[in-house]
Amino acid sequence: MKIGLDVMGGDYAPDVTIEGAIMALQKITSNDRIFLFGPEDIITEKLRKKGGNTNDFTIVHCPQIIGMGDRPIKAYTQKPESSISVGFRYLKSRQIDSFASAGNSGATLVGAMYSISNIKGVIRPSTLTILPKENGGMNVMLDIGTNPDIKPDILYQFAILGSIYSKYVLGIKKPRVGLLNIGEEEEKGNLLCQSAFRLMKDSDDFNFFGNIEGRDLFKDKADVIVCDGFTGNIVLKQIEAMYRILVKRKLVDDFIDKFNYENYGGSPILGVNGSVVIGHGISSARAILNMILLSRDIHEAKLTKKIKRIMNKYIQSK
Repeated sequence: MKIGLDVMGGDYAPDVTIEGAIMALQKITSNDRIFLFGPEDIITEKLRKKGGNTNDFTIVHCPQIIGMGDRPIKAYTQKPESSISVGFRYLKSRQIDSFASAGNSGATLVGAMYSISNIKGVIRPSTLTILPKENGGMNVMLDIGTNPDIKPDILYQFAILGSIYSKYVLGIKKPRVGLLNIGEEEEKGNLLCQSAFRLMKDSDDFNFFGNIEGRDLFKDKADVIVCDGFTGNIVLKQIEAMYRILVKRKLVDDFIDKFNYENYGGSPILGVNGSVVIGHGISSARAILNMILLSRDIHEAKLTKKIKRIMNKYIQSK
Protein backbone atom coordinates (compact mmCIF):
# COMPACT_ATOMS: atom_id res chain seq x y z
CA MET A 1 0.00 0.00 0.00
CA LYS A 2 1.17 3.52 -0.81
CA ILE A 3 0.42 6.00 1.97
CA GLY A 4 0.68 9.73 1.27
CA LEU A 5 1.66 12.20 4.01
CA ASP A 6 1.64 16.00 3.84
CA VAL A 7 4.96 16.80 5.51
CA MET A 8 4.21 20.53 5.75
CA GLY A 9 0.81 20.11 7.43
CA GLY A 10 0.34 21.15 11.05
CA ASP A 11 1.46 23.76 13.55
CA TYR A 12 4.67 21.88 14.34
CA ALA A 13 5.52 20.61 10.87
CA PRO A 14 7.84 19.50 9.42
CA ASP A 15 9.59 18.25 12.57
CA VAL A 16 6.69 16.24 14.01
CA THR A 17 5.49 14.96 10.63
CA ILE A 18 8.94 13.56 9.87
CA GLU A 19 9.18 12.07 13.36
CA GLY A 20 5.76 10.49 12.95
CA ALA A 21 6.68 9.07 9.55
CA ILE A 22 9.86 7.51 10.97
CA MET A 23 7.86 6.02 13.87
CA ALA A 24 5.35 4.59 11.38
CA LEU A 25 8.08 2.51 9.72
CA GLN A 26 7.97 0.25 12.78
CA LYS A 27 4.20 -0.28 12.43
CA ILE A 28 3.71 -0.83 8.69
CA THR A 29 4.62 -3.90 6.65
CA SER A 30 7.26 -4.38 3.98
CA ASN A 31 4.46 -4.08 1.40
CA ASP A 32 3.67 -0.54 2.55
CA ARG A 33 5.43 2.60 1.36
CA ILE A 34 5.12 6.13 2.77
CA PHE A 35 5.19 9.01 0.26
CA LEU A 36 6.38 12.29 1.76
CA PHE A 37 4.97 15.43 0.07
CA GLY A 38 6.85 18.69 0.63
CA PRO A 39 10.02 20.60 -0.28
CA GLU A 40 12.65 17.94 -0.97
CA ASP A 41 15.51 19.84 0.68
CA ILE A 42 13.53 20.30 3.90
CA ILE A 43 12.43 16.67 3.98
CA THR A 44 15.96 15.41 3.35
CA GLU A 45 17.43 17.68 6.03
CA LYS A 46 14.83 16.76 8.64
CA LEU A 47 15.21 13.04 7.94
CA ARG A 48 18.96 13.35 8.47
CA LYS A 49 18.54 15.27 11.74
CA LYS A 50 15.90 12.85 13.03
CA GLY A 51 17.97 9.77 12.21
CA GLY A 52 15.81 8.70 9.27
CA ASN A 53 16.89 7.28 5.92
CA THR A 54 15.69 8.77 2.63
CA ASN A 55 15.70 5.30 1.08
CA ASP A 56 12.89 4.27 3.42
CA PHE A 57 10.51 6.78 1.83
CA THR A 58 9.42 8.12 -1.54
CA ILE A 59 9.94 11.88 -1.53
CA VAL A 60 7.69 13.98 -3.77
CA HIS A 61 9.04 17.51 -4.21
CA CYS A 62 6.39 20.20 -3.58
CA PRO A 63 7.94 23.70 -3.47
CA GLN A 64 4.81 25.60 -2.41
CA ILE A 65 3.27 25.61 1.07
CA ILE A 66 -0.34 26.21 2.13
CA GLY A 67 -0.32 27.90 5.52
CA MET A 68 -2.79 27.24 8.31
CA GLY A 69 -4.22 30.74 7.88
CA ASP A 70 -4.57 30.66 4.09
CA ARG A 71 -8.05 30.81 2.59
CA PRO A 72 -8.84 27.25 1.46
CA ILE A 73 -10.16 27.69 -2.10
CA LYS A 74 -7.73 30.47 -2.99
CA ALA A 75 -4.76 28.59 -1.55
CA TYR A 76 -5.61 25.31 -3.23
CA THR A 77 -6.17 26.84 -6.66
CA GLN A 78 -3.29 29.33 -6.57
CA LYS A 79 -0.71 26.94 -5.13
CA PRO A 80 -0.84 23.95 -7.49
CA GLU A 81 2.62 22.76 -6.39
CA SER A 82 1.82 22.67 -2.68
CA SER A 83 2.00 19.42 -0.73
CA ILE A 84 -1.80 19.29 -0.46
CA SER A 85 -2.45 19.96 -4.15
CA VAL A 86 0.18 17.51 -5.40
CA GLY A 87 -0.89 14.91 -2.85
CA PHE A 88 -4.43 14.94 -4.20
CA ARG A 89 -3.18 14.69 -7.78
CA TYR A 90 -1.28 11.56 -6.78
CA LEU A 91 -4.37 10.20 -5.05
CA LYS A 92 -6.59 10.91 -8.07
CA SER A 93 -4.15 9.23 -10.45
CA ARG A 94 -3.81 6.29 -8.00
CA GLN A 95 -0.10 6.79 -7.53
CA ILE A 96 -0.94 6.61 -3.82
CA ASP A 97 -3.78 4.78 -2.05
CA SER A 98 -4.44 7.24 0.76
CA PHE A 99 -3.53 10.79 1.73
CA ALA A 100 -3.26 12.35 5.19
CA SER A 101 -2.65 15.94 6.27
CA ALA A 102 -2.66 17.81 9.58
CA GLY A 103 -2.46 21.09 7.70
CA ASN A 104 -5.11 23.54 6.55
CA SER A 105 -8.28 21.46 6.99
CA GLY A 106 -10.31 23.71 4.71
CA ALA A 107 -7.79 23.33 1.90
CA THR A 108 -7.68 19.57 2.46
CA LEU A 109 -11.47 19.35 2.21
CA VAL A 110 -11.49 21.56 -0.90
CA GLY A 111 -8.75 19.40 -2.40
CA ALA A 112 -10.77 16.26 -1.79
CA MET A 113 -13.92 17.72 -3.33
CA TYR A 114 -12.17 19.35 -6.29
CA SER A 115 -9.84 16.51 -7.22
CA ILE A 116 -11.41 13.18 -6.30
CA SER A 117 -14.96 14.59 -5.83
CA ASN A 118 -17.92 13.29 -3.85
CA ILE A 119 -19.20 9.76 -4.16
CA LYS A 120 -22.32 9.77 -6.33
CA GLY A 121 -25.36 10.46 -4.19
CA VAL A 122 -23.46 12.05 -1.29
CA ILE A 123 -24.72 15.60 -0.82
CA ARG A 124 -21.99 16.70 1.61
CA PRO A 125 -18.87 14.83 2.77
CA SER A 126 -18.49 14.60 6.52
CA THR A 127 -15.79 14.32 9.15
CA LEU A 128 -16.14 12.34 12.36
CA THR A 129 -14.56 11.71 15.71
CA ILE A 130 -14.40 8.73 18.06
CA LEU A 131 -15.92 9.04 21.54
CA PRO A 132 -14.97 6.39 24.13
CA LYS A 133 -17.85 4.70 25.94
CA GLU A 134 -17.77 4.02 29.66
CA ASN A 135 -18.16 0.29 28.97
CA GLY A 136 -15.05 0.19 26.77
CA GLY A 137 -16.76 0.54 23.40
CA MET A 138 -16.58 3.39 20.90
CA ASN A 139 -19.11 5.93 19.63
CA VAL A 140 -18.81 7.68 16.28
CA MET A 141 -19.93 11.33 16.17
CA LEU A 142 -20.43 13.28 12.95
CA ASP A 143 -20.24 15.95 11.67
CA ILE A 144 -17.54 17.74 13.66
CA GLY A 145 -17.13 21.00 11.74
CA THR A 146 -17.17 20.35 8.01
CA ASN A 147 -20.84 21.27 7.62
CA PRO A 148 -22.03 23.96 10.07
CA ASP A 149 -25.23 24.71 8.13
CA ILE A 150 -27.17 21.74 6.82
CA LYS A 151 -30.64 20.39 6.07
CA PRO A 152 -32.44 17.31 7.42
CA ASP A 153 -31.64 15.15 4.37
CA ILE A 154 -27.93 15.73 4.95
CA LEU A 155 -28.23 14.63 8.58
CA TYR A 156 -29.99 11.54 7.25
CA GLN A 157 -27.01 10.78 5.01
CA PHE A 158 -24.61 11.35 7.91
CA ALA A 159 -26.44 8.52 9.67
CA ILE A 160 -25.75 6.27 6.68
CA LEU A 161 -22.06 7.27 6.47
CA GLY A 162 -21.51 6.91 10.20
CA SER A 163 -23.16 3.49 10.24
CA ILE A 164 -20.90 2.27 7.43
CA TYR A 165 -17.80 3.46 9.30
CA SER A 166 -18.98 1.95 12.58
CA LYS A 167 -19.69 -1.39 10.94
CA TYR A 168 -16.68 -1.83 8.68
CA VAL A 169 -13.93 0.00 10.60
CA LEU A 170 -14.99 -0.46 14.23
CA GLY A 171 -16.61 -3.86 13.69
CA ILE A 172 -20.06 -3.12 15.15
CA LYS A 173 -22.51 -5.45 13.38
CA LYS A 174 -25.68 -3.36 13.63
CA PRO A 175 -24.81 0.19 14.73
CA ARG A 176 -27.49 2.17 16.53
CA VAL A 177 -27.93 5.75 15.34
CA GLY A 178 -28.77 8.56 17.76
CA LEU A 179 -29.70 12.13 16.85
CA LEU A 180 -28.01 14.62 19.20
CA ASN A 181 -30.74 16.79 20.69
CA ILE A 182 -31.82 18.66 23.82
CA GLY A 183 -34.29 15.96 24.83
CA GLU A 184 -35.29 12.39 24.06
CA GLU A 185 -38.85 13.16 22.94
CA GLU A 186 -39.58 13.31 19.21
CA GLU A 187 -40.94 16.87 19.33
CA LYS A 188 -37.86 18.29 21.12
CA GLY A 189 -35.18 20.45 19.53
CA ASN A 190 -34.97 23.00 16.74
CA LEU A 191 -36.63 22.67 13.35
CA LEU A 192 -33.59 20.87 11.92
CA CYS A 193 -33.66 18.13 14.57
CA GLN A 194 -37.45 17.78 14.48
CA SER A 195 -37.46 17.38 10.70
CA ALA A 196 -34.48 15.01 10.75
CA PHE A 197 -36.18 12.85 13.39
CA ARG A 198 -39.24 12.44 11.16
CA LEU A 199 -37.02 11.38 8.25
CA MET A 200 -34.99 8.94 10.34
CA LYS A 201 -37.58 7.24 12.53
CA ASP A 202 -38.92 4.82 9.91
CA SER A 203 -35.71 4.40 7.93
CA ASP A 204 -34.60 1.08 6.49
CA ASP A 205 -31.14 2.52 5.66
CA PHE A 206 -29.86 2.38 9.25
CA ASN A 207 -30.87 1.36 12.76
CA PHE A 208 -32.33 4.54 14.29
CA PHE A 209 -32.36 4.64 18.10
CA GLY A 210 -33.92 8.10 18.52
CA ASN A 211 -32.77 11.32 20.16
CA ILE A 212 -29.75 11.28 22.43
CA GLU A 213 -28.78 14.01 24.90
CA GLY A 214 -25.33 15.43 25.54
CA ARG A 215 -25.09 13.72 28.92
CA ASP A 216 -25.37 10.34 27.18
CA LEU A 217 -22.48 10.80 24.73
CA PHE A 218 -20.27 8.30 26.55
CA LYS A 219 -22.94 5.77 27.46
CA ASP A 220 -23.89 2.69 25.48
CA LYS A 221 -27.17 4.07 24.13
CA ALA A 222 -26.01 4.48 20.54
CA ASP A 223 -23.02 3.71 18.33
CA VAL A 224 -23.37 6.58 15.84
CA ILE A 225 -24.24 10.10 17.01
CA VAL A 226 -25.42 12.48 14.30
CA CYS A 227 -25.40 16.29 14.48
CA ASP A 228 -24.66 19.36 12.39
CA GLY A 229 -21.02 20.47 12.13
CA PHE A 230 -21.57 23.57 14.25
CA THR A 231 -22.85 21.57 17.22
CA GLY A 232 -20.37 18.74 16.69
CA ASN A 233 -17.37 21.06 16.66
CA ILE A 234 -18.43 22.78 19.88
CA VAL A 235 -18.91 19.40 21.58
CA LEU A 236 -15.52 18.17 20.34
CA LYS A 237 -13.64 21.29 21.48
CA GLN A 238 -15.34 21.16 24.88
CA ILE A 239 -14.24 17.54 25.32
CA GLU A 240 -10.67 18.49 24.36
CA ALA A 241 -10.72 21.36 26.85
CA MET A 242 -11.98 19.13 29.68
CA TYR A 243 -9.33 16.53 28.87
CA ARG A 244 -6.57 19.17 29.15
CA ILE A 245 -7.96 20.33 32.51
CA LEU A 246 -8.00 16.78 33.84
CA VAL A 247 -4.43 16.18 32.65
CA LYS A 248 -3.28 19.42 34.24
CA ARG A 249 -4.89 18.44 37.54
CA LYS A 250 -3.45 14.90 37.28
CA LEU A 251 -6.89 13.28 37.28
CA VAL A 252 -6.23 10.92 34.37
CA ASP A 253 -6.93 7.18 34.47
CA ASP A 254 -7.12 4.61 31.67
CA PHE A 255 -10.59 5.74 30.59
CA ILE A 256 -9.81 9.46 30.59
CA ASP A 257 -6.65 8.80 28.58
CA LYS A 258 -8.86 7.50 25.76
CA PHE A 259 -9.93 11.10 25.15
CA ASN A 260 -6.42 12.04 24.06
CA TYR A 261 -6.71 13.01 20.37
CA GLU A 262 -3.23 11.58 19.76
CA ASN A 263 -4.66 8.07 20.10
CA TYR A 264 -6.81 8.46 16.99
CA GLY A 265 -4.64 10.51 14.65
CA GLY A 266 -7.36 12.37 12.82
CA SER A 267 -10.69 12.24 11.09
CA PRO A 268 -11.49 10.52 7.80
CA ILE A 269 -13.44 12.49 5.20
CA LEU A 270 -16.45 10.27 4.55
CA GLY A 271 -18.21 10.49 1.20
CA VAL A 272 -15.37 11.29 -1.19
CA ASN A 273 -13.81 9.02 -3.81
CA GLY A 274 -10.67 8.15 -1.88
CA SER A 275 -9.11 7.49 1.51
CA VAL A 276 -8.39 10.90 3.07
CA VAL A 277 -7.64 11.76 6.70
CA ILE A 278 -7.50 15.23 8.27
CA GLY A 279 -5.31 15.50 11.36
CA HIS A 280 -5.43 17.99 14.24
CA GLY A 281 -3.44 21.17 13.61
CA ILE A 282 -1.58 20.73 16.90
CA SER A 283 -0.66 17.12 16.08
CA SER A 284 2.36 15.64 17.82
CA ALA A 285 4.59 12.95 16.31
CA ARG A 286 2.46 10.30 17.99
CA ALA A 287 -0.69 11.80 16.46
CA ILE A 288 0.98 11.84 13.02
CA LEU A 289 1.91 8.19 13.46
CA ASN A 290 -1.70 7.28 14.22
CA MET A 291 -2.96 9.46 11.37
CA ILE A 292 -0.79 7.46 8.96
CA LEU A 293 -2.04 4.17 10.40
CA LEU A 294 -5.67 5.35 10.27
CA SER A 295 -5.39 6.25 6.59
CA ARG A 296 -3.93 2.79 5.96
CA ASP A 297 -6.70 1.06 7.92
CA ILE A 298 -9.44 2.96 6.10
CA HIS A 299 -8.06 1.97 2.73
CA GLU A 300 -7.58 -1.65 3.77
CA ALA A 301 -11.20 -1.74 4.98
CA LYS A 302 -12.21 -0.68 1.42
CA LEU A 303 -14.41 1.94 3.04
CA THR A 304 -14.85 4.03 -0.11
CA LYS A 305 -16.04 1.02 -2.13
CA LYS A 306 -18.50 0.07 0.60
CA ILE A 307 -19.90 3.61 0.76
CA LYS A 308 -20.27 3.63 -3.04
CA ARG A 309 -22.16 0.36 -3.02
CA ILE A 310 -24.52 1.36 -0.22
CA MET A 311 -25.10 4.86 -1.62
CA ASN A 312 -25.96 3.32 -4.99
CA LYS A 313 -28.65 1.20 -3.30
CA TYR A 314 -29.85 4.33 -1.47
CA ILE A 315 -30.17 6.26 -4.76
CA GLN A 316 -32.03 3.43 -6.45
CA SER A 317 -34.53 3.20 -3.61
CA LYS A 318 -35.49 6.87 -3.95
